[in-house]
Amino acid sequence: MSSGAIRQIVLDTETTGLETELGHRVIEIGCVELINRRRTGKVFHKYIRPEREVDREAMQVHGITTEFLASQPLFNEVVDEFLSFVADAELVIHNADFDVGFLDYELALLGSAHGCMTDHCRIVDTLNLARRLHPGQRNSLDALCRRYEVDSSARDLHGALLDARLLADVYLAMTGGQAMLLLSDEDSRDSGKAATAPRRIDREGLQLPVFYCSAAEQAAHERRLQQLDAASDGRCLWLELETVEA
Repeated sequence: MSSGAIRQIVLDTETTGLETELGHRVIEIGCVELINRRRTGKVFHKYIRPEREVDREAMQVHGITTEFLASQPLFNEVVDEFLSFVADAELVIHNADFDVGFLDYELALLGSAHGCMTDHCRIVDTLNLARRLHPGQRNSLDALCRRYEVDSSARDLHGALLDARLLADVYLAMTGGQAMLLLSDEDSRDSGKAATAPRRIDREGLQLPVFYCSAAEQAAHERRLQQLDAASDGRCLWLELETVEA
C-alpha cells in the first residue's frame, strides 16, 4: 500500500447478548478493507467460542447457536490476527459504542498487553454520521440500505461479515462515493479513474436550434414587467437592466 493511501476497515460484530456487564461476549467479527474508498477484496471473518450460552433473543437476531460455536476458536486464539488486520486503519462501524465496547471488553479479559481498540486504530461511527445527515429519521442499517438503495435482500438474519459489506456500500454512498459501487474489486483498480473522470462532449458539427419569441409573446412579457414595476413601486430590476443594456 502506498504511503498516501487511506486505509479503512468496515467492521461489525455479533454477540451473545447486549451487555458486557452481564458477561456477554463477542461471537463473530466481520471486516471489509477499503483503500482509497475502494474495496480491495480483503476481509477478516471469524466465529469465536464465547465460553457461555448464547441468549435466545440474540440467537433470534443472528441465528448463531451455542452448539455451532463449540468448535470455533477462542478470542485469544484470533486476537493477534485481528489486531494486525485493523492496525493503523480507520474503523468504520455502525453504532460504534456497542462494537468497540465489546471488543474492548474482550481485550480487557486478556489483560493489559493488548490495550484497547483506540490504541490500534481510529473510529468513525456511521450512526452518528447518519443522524447528522438525516435528523429525525430512522438510521438503522436496514433503513440506510433502503435510503441509499443498497440491496439487503439477503439479510434475513444479522451476520458480521454480511453487515460489514452492506455498511461499506452504505458508507460510500452516504459520503459521496456511490459511483464507485458500480465497480468490482478488480475493475476498480483499472477503471476507477476512467469512471470518475470528466466526460467531454464533442460539439463539432452540432447544430442547436434557436427559438425567438413572437411579437405577441414579447408584448406579454413587457406587460408583465410593467405590472411587477407597479406592484414594487418602481423597483423592478428587470426594467432597470433593460434600460442599461439599451
